Amino acid sequence: MANVNVNRSLSDQFYRYKMPKIQAKVEGKGNGIKTVVVNMVEVAKALNRPPTYPTKYFGCELGAQTQCDLKNERYIVNGSHEASKLQDLLDGFIKKFVLCAACDNPETILTVLPKKGVINTKCIACGHGGQLDSTHKLTTFILKNPPGVDPNKTPSSSSAKKSKRKGKDEKTPKKQQNGDDSGSHSPQHDSDENGSPEKDDEDWCDDTDAEAVARRMDSLTSGAKTLMLNDDLEKSPQERLDLFYAYVKKHKETGTIENLQKELVGEAERLDIKDKAVLVLCELLLGEHILQEVKTHRLLFLRFTHGNQKSQKYLLGGLEQVINLHKDLMNKVPHILKMFYDADILEEEILIEWSQKVSKKYVTKEVAQDIHEKAKPFIKWLQEAEEEESSDDDEDEEETVEVVYSDRHLSVEKELPKPVKTAAPAEDDDFDIDAI
Repeated sequence: MANVNVNRSLSDQFYRYKMPKIQAKVEGKGNGIKTVVVNMVEVAKALNRPPTYPTKYFGCELGAQTQCDLKNERYIVNGSHEASKLQDLLDGFIKKFVLCAACDNPETILTVLPKKGVINTKCIACGHGGQLDSTHKLTTFILKNPPGVDPNKTPSSSSAKKSKRKGKDEKTPKKQQNGDDSGSHSPQHDSDENGSPEKDDEDWCDDTDAEAVARRMDSLTSGAKTLMLNDDLEKSPQERLDLFYAYVKKHKETGTIENLQKELVGEAERLDIKDKAVLVLCELLLGEHILQEVKTHRLLFLRFTHGNQKSQKYLLGGLEQVINLHKDLMNKVPHILKMFYDADILEEEILIEWSQKVSKKYVTKEVAQDIHEKAKPFIKWLQEAEEEESSDDDEDEEETVEVVYSDRHLSVEKELPKPVKTAAPAEDDDFDIDAI
């Protein structure tokens, strides 16, 4: 098993603190897919932390549910996650909950004070003491499950008090899931003095509904979004397009869409729909005033279509849908296509290829035929301009040949008079002038 430095920001091969690389195994499929961290016990032992801590940390960072089966040593994060990505997330856990803030050594010990809600750290290497960041969701879990306490035998402090009041002894279940006790437990464990239900650990786990995930994604930078692990790629292309539609629509309504061009491209790449993303842009950004809207959003469209012929073909399909939706644009088809051509959003080759075949992929065949008929003057102009350009190139080549020939002709003429001068007889006195 390969080992890496606990503090992976240090490349020193003689660094004494080592840990095994995370080994992840994906099980199940569909909604039941999950990732088992095979060697979580060994990793946690190297960090001197209970294996439940990094597992719960993964759940907090990913917004995913976790399962900690202490008896069978199975530590699970819902969803499909690569080992390399979990390793990157583990670096964050180590920095926040393992390394000393003064000397960066991992020889720290945690001391939990549940009554005060404080977790103190003490470094054995340098003697530095401090407190953990209490704002992170994992700290609540640590307060309820202090290190060095076997959760299989010892109940939490709150349930111990309740058991004492009721005069009953409760055993903590052996298997915990998502921070809640999943075994059979008594009413005292589920309700407070007033009989109102209690939800264990509800304050450490992030909401996993679509709206909460979207809020967390918005708070991330574009670079961090690429590292964000999610299950969106498991969805169908149409579902991913719908996600992108909601993303673009929200920023359009807030008026921030032109300031987030890189973010829009990053979101489309994250969802693996960059080629088709222009269909959404056409639907949300183009309408009756399309000629002006093209100028407004030119740079945004260019980010998707520049050098991308697939995206340009989807863009033509999106334009067909916009024209079909706004019938008044039918007579403006040549002007619309020329505007996109002049803006370098659509290339000449793609436009000519599109004109050669009527497709009913985006609109009915009748509407597509009408659009192609209206586009004929522009396509004809485009083809003639190409032919004139090629003929001009041919003429330039011919003129170049003539100039070369003319130069040679002149050079020959300049050399001809020289032998004439030497051919005149100097001794003949009876020179007949009429013989010239």
